[in-house]
Amino acid sequence: MKRNQLTVWIGIALAAGIAVGYFCNSIAPTPEAAKEIASYFSLVTDIFLRLIKMIIAPLVLTTLVAGLAGMGDAKVVGRIGAKALGWFISASLCSLLIGLVMANLLRPGDAVNVPLPAAGTATNLKTAALNLKDFVAHVFPKSIFESMANNEVLQILIFALFFGVALSKLRDSTARSLVRTIEDIAHVMLQVTDYVMRFAPIGVFAAVASVITTQGLGILLVYGKYMGSFFAALAALWLVLIFAGYLVLGKEVFRLIHLIRGPMLLGFSTASSESAYPKLMEQLEKFGIKDRITGFILPLGYSFNLDGSMMYTAFAALFISQAYNIPLTLGQQITMLLVLMVSSKGIAGVPRASLVVVAAVLPMFGLPEAGLLLVMGVDHFLDMGRTVTNVLGNAIATAVVAKWENAIDPVSPELAESEDVLPLPEERQSARPA
Repeated sequence: MKRNQLTVWIGIALAAGIAVGYFCNSIAPTPEAAKEIASYFSLVTDIFLRLIKMIIAPLVLTTLVAGLAGMGDAKVVGRIGAKALGWFISASLCSLLIGLVMANLLRPGDAVNVPLPAAGTATNLKTAALNLKDFVAHVFPKSIFESMANNEVLQILIFALFFGVALSKLRDSTARSLVRTIEDIAHVMLQVTDYVMRFAPIGVFAAVASVITTQGLGILLVYGKYMGSFFAALAALWLVLIFAGYLVLGKEVFRLIHLIRGPMLLGFSTASSESAYPKLMEQLEKFGIKDRITGFILPLGYSFNLDGSMMYTAFAALFISQAYNIPLTLGQQITMLLVLMVSSKGIAGVPRASLVVVAAVLPMFGLPEAGLLLVMGVDHFLDMGRTVTNVLGNAIATAVVAKWENAIDPVSPELAESEDVLPLPEERQSARPA
C-alpha cells in the first residue's frame, strides 16, 4: 500500500517551484516580463484552487448534515458548539497576546531600512467590508444555492444546522433513507477529493514559482528581520497550541500532527486554507474522530478559529507602530488586543482578510494605514505561515472537542497511514483493533 506519497511530492514541488521561480526571475529582462511569466504559473494555481472550491460546498454541507442528523438532539449540538467556541475564544486570546508580546520583544519595526510610505498613501483595501452589522447579517443565508455557489462556509453551516437537526427529529423510514443518501454523497465527495488532491503537487509548484518569479528571493533579505520575527512568533504559538492539545490528548497529539503534515504542507505551499480543508477532514477521520464531530467543528473553526491570522493582526499593527516611531502604551495595546479579538471574528470570506482587519484597526490608535504597504510585498510568504498555523489550530481544536465528547475511535495503523479514502464506518469495523 502506497503511503505518504502526496506529502513527498508536495515537498518536491515546493523545492522545484523555488528553483524554477528564481531562474525565471533571473532571466526576466524587466519586472513586467517577470509578471507576464508568473501569470502562466498563476493560471495553473487558479485551476487547482477552482477544483478545490468545486468540492468545498458539497463536502461541507453533506458532512455537516450527516453529522448533525446523527447527533439526534439539539441539546447535544448546543453542548458541542459551546465547548468548541470556548476553545476558539481561548485560542484567539492566546494568539493575539503572543503576537503583541513577541512584537514588543523582537521589535522588528526598528530595523526597517526601506523608505516609509507617506502616511496618507492609499492601500486600496476594502475595510468597509469589515463591519459588525453587515457581518452578522451576512452570516444568515438568503439562499442555500447562492451560499454554495459562493462557498460561504458560515452560511452553509447555518443552513446545515437547521436541516440536520430537523432531519434528526424525523423518525420515519423516509428520513432514515435520506440520511443514508447524504452519508453516501459525503463519501463520494471524499473520493472526489482524493482525485483532486492528486493535482496538488502541480498546484503547489505553480503557486511558489509564480511568487518567486515576481518577487525574487532578494525581497526576503530586505524584510529578513520582520519575517524572521513573525515566524519566531508563530513557533511560540505552535508550542502553546501543541501543549494545550497535549493537556487534553496526551501523546496522541503527536500522532495527530504526524497525520496532518500533508494538509499542513499543502496549506503552507498554496497559502490557502481552502486547499487543505478536504484533505484535513480526511486525515482527522483517520485519526479516529467521528464524522459528526469533524463535520461540525471543522467548518466552524474555519470561520472562527484562525489562530495564525489573528496573531498576525496584532504583530503587524505593532510592527507599523515601531516603523513609524509611534509608541503605544500598555493600555492602548491591551485595548487593541480586545478590538482585534472582536474584529477578527468577521474576517471569514473577506479577501486579504488579515490585512483588512489591520487596516481597519490602525486609525483607531493613530497609526497610518499606509504602513501596510511596507509588508504587502512579502505578505504572500507571511500568509503561508498564517495558513499552516490555521490548519494546525483547527485540527487540534477538532481533536480536543472530540476527546471531550468521547468521540474518538481507534483506527488501525494500516488504514491511518494509507493515502486512500477510508471505507464507510460499517465496512471498516473489522479493521479496528479490539
